[in-house]
Amino acid sequence: MRKAVWIKHASQLVTLASKLKGPRVKGAMSELAIIENGSIWLEDGIIQAVGTTEELEVFYTESEADVEIIDATGHLVTPGLVDPHTHIAFGGSREKEFEMRLEGATYMDIMNAGGGIHSTTRMTREATENELVIQTSKRLDSFLAHGVTTIEGKSGYGLDLETEIKQLRVMKRLQKEHPMDIVPTFMGAHAVPEAFKDREEDYVNLIINDMLPLVAKEKLAKFNDVFCEVGVFTPEQTERILEAGKSHGLIPKIHADEIEPYKGAELAAKVGAISAEHLLKTTEEGIQAMAEKGVIACLLPATALYLRETAAKGRRMIDAGVPVAISTDCNPGSSPTTSMPLVMNLACISMRLTPAESLCAATYNAACAIQMEDKVGSLEVGKQADVVLWNVQSYQQLQYLFGVNHVKTVWKKGLKVVG
Repeated sequence: MRKAVWIKHASQLVTLASKLKGPRVKGAMSELAIIENGSIWLEDGIIQAVGTTEELEVFYTESEADVEIIDATGHLVTPGLVDPHTHIAFGGSREKEFEMRLEGATYMDIMNAGGGIHSTTRMTREATENELVIQTSKRLDSFLAHGVTTIEGKSGYGLDLETEIKQLRVMKRLQKEHPMDIVPTFMGAHAVPEAFKDREEDYVNLIINDMLPLVAKEKLAKFNDVFCEVGVFTPEQTERILEAGKSHGLIPKIHADEIEPYKGAELAAKVGAISAEHLLKTTEEGIQAMAEKGVIACLLPATALYLRETAAKGRRMIDAGVPVAISTDCNPGSSPTTSMPLVMNLACISMRLTPAESLCAATYNAACAIQMEDKVGSLEVGKQADVVLWNVQSYQQLQYLFGVNHVKTVWKKGLKVVG
């Protein structure tokens, strides 16, 4: 007999349903399409019906499925959260650098001393594929426990052909073995490896001539990301790498303007990037360029907090018409967290997003940033049955009661994976 799940009597069913296409901007980010006393029907991994509990009573009466009924009285129901920027597959950890930073060392000080990305690169190179699968799977479990059902995952801790491919294969394998949807991004241009010190152009050529063709041939990634930053990759090098990726069918993303204003946002607009990430130091010109070209600003307030930096200008970006998404930036050095609920709260406190905008940025707009909006990010008939039941009554409480994991139950493609 067919199996179905009927969630009914939700105090708020936040659907984010809309006739608008593409990422939402300005006032549309606050239109959550809430149904009070809401109800949703999950069957065959798909959302089959959405409405009030009374409306779905008819659906229940006519169904021949074996139905599990969930009474959501007094609870909030939302789409599964989407994290559009993580560095999920890596070896080891870097807790000692946390202490160094508290003693005064900067991000670039640590990196130039052989720590930072280079430290994780060494540990990731040493790890076997199976070891990386085990470590990454544990992180994915934690994401699910915090209500995240879809993530983007970047490579970038290999910085050589063999390990970059290993990271991407780990994510491809976990896409099959783990409930989480994982959208892979190639980021061989995360840093210049130590072996190429003072030979940066040689490494750029290695990425363009060797890495990108193999990634495309094996269909290991959907996106191509570059860390465009002073001391890492110049705007000119970044453009070459992203254009080369486009020739292989990889969609551009950019780590932009994180540490210094470097015209990364403007470059994202120029190359047609789907998103620009970080953006702590982006100028007004960069904000306007993103708004004009519809580049999604993927903002990472937990990273700013962890590095004790001023957060990105999320409020200004939304007011200027930039579509905004938010993310944990889960990584071992600057944001070792899997808590998107914390990130939503930080987006309100440090970037002045409203609770409604923050939820949109963590669901529908986040899905747009990884081209998954046709499947996830809102509760609409025909989409994947990715649903979270929360131990709060409203989306406002979800943002207000911070530092607590309010997840009660998570369904991924209609199957209960948490709770």
